[in-house]
Amino acid sequence: MTLVALPATQERIASSIDRTTRWAEESIDYFREKQKEGVGVDQNIFAIIQGGTDNVFRKKSATELCAMDYDGFAIGGLSVGEANQDMYDTVEWTTQFMPEEKPRYLMGVGTPEDLVENVSRGIDMFDCVMPTRNARNGTLFTSFGKVNIKKLEFKTDEGPIDPECECIVCQTYSRSYLRHLFRAKEITYFRLGTIHNLYYYLHLMKQMREAILEGRFENFKSEFYAKRKLR
Repeated sequence: MTLVALPATQERIASSIDRTTRWAEESIDYFREKQKEGVGVDQNIFAIIQGGTDNVFRKKSATELCAMDYDGFAIGGLSVGEANQDMYDTVEWTTQFMPEEKPRYLMGVGTPEDLVENVSRGIDMFDCVMPTRNARNGTLFTSFGKVNIKKLEFKTDEGPIDPECECIVCQTYSRSYLRHLFRAKEITYFRLGTIHNLYYYLHLMKQMREAILEGRFENFKSEFYAKRKLR
């Protein structure tokens, strides 16, 4: 696939889509031939839909790629500078052209809010550096929103990062201790912060999966945002 930074001209996006489709055809043919030879038989291959935030281009790219024998399909080229609502609208438009029986993967996204919003629009999978990068910079994700552990208010706070979290960090260490580790530039903080954020993200996805299976996703989404208003 070829990624285009936004905003971009119509010509540039069209060129990117044509190249992406051509490469996708070559890739899937090569991949399936190698599997016949016993290579990569346990691997999956995804095609990556492009098109910026233009509905016509997204439909074209999705239609062309989803006609091929890929194991799953990704939406790429978003979260590259466009407004969040533009990303949400593009995802909602694009997923209607993607098969429901195969995984839908949104690349490079994002905040907990982004995950909730895009799951509600039909996305199954995500990847992002945010949990680890933000942990290293002192930002920890919680059920009630973000916590900046660098703040003075946590100097004597003996509570956990997130009282609703069952990760080993929240069950063992206080906010004040984690703040001390961060201020002291102790590498242990970076590990503990990363463990917590990754646990939070994995648990959030687990909660959404269970809510979908139980037919209460909209209630989950409302509660998710209600907790954030309490801070």
